[in-house]
Amino acid sequence: MTPARPLSLASRSPQRRAILEQLGFDFAVVESSYREHHLPGTPAEVALTHARGKAGGAPAAELVLGVDTVVDVDGVLLGKPADRAEAAVMLRQLAGRSHHVHSGVCLLAGGVARERLATTEVSFRPLSDHDLAWYLATEEWRGRAGGYAVQARGAALVTRIVGDYTNVVGLPVAALLDLLGETGEIVRC
Repeated sequence: MTPARPLSLASRSPQRRAILEQLGFDFAVVESSYREHHLPGTPAEVALTHARGKAGGAPAAELVLGVDTVVDVDGVLLGKPADRAEAAVMLRQLAGRSHHVHSGVCLLAGGVARERLATTEVSFRPLSDHDLAWYLATEEWRGRAGGYAVQARGAALVTRIVGDYTNVVGLPVAALLDLLGETGEIVRC
């Protein structure tokens, strides 16, 4: 399945690019003028607002995709850590418990916005000081919501995932395909 028209991805995320490439989509990465900032609301609401902003801030195109992924621990949003110390704090918060990963997905097709929210539950194993030091040393925490990358060495931190794995990576495929289907953009091969 691929979109009938080329997709403009309003994201620099290498994970999102990799997922679209795996799906065989024809797409181009475009720069959005939207900049993430602190917003009121639940983590899920913030993810949707940022996704909408990213799509709306991209250069005009027939099909624009904006996505934002956040980590939610008891209603508290964990974004991307600013530094190693903040990554350590986030990972300690996640250790030995479950949290939710929310991705807001906004697809602009012909100037009409359609949105989906994907939520996945992720459980971490307890982390020793040694585990934490090892993971921080990998530098994978950089630029990652919640300070981890489940598709790489961060898989060693996780004991269970309930829901869409691709959502935790950064682009919920099922939500994207639903939106493309609503617009009539899906071409079945």
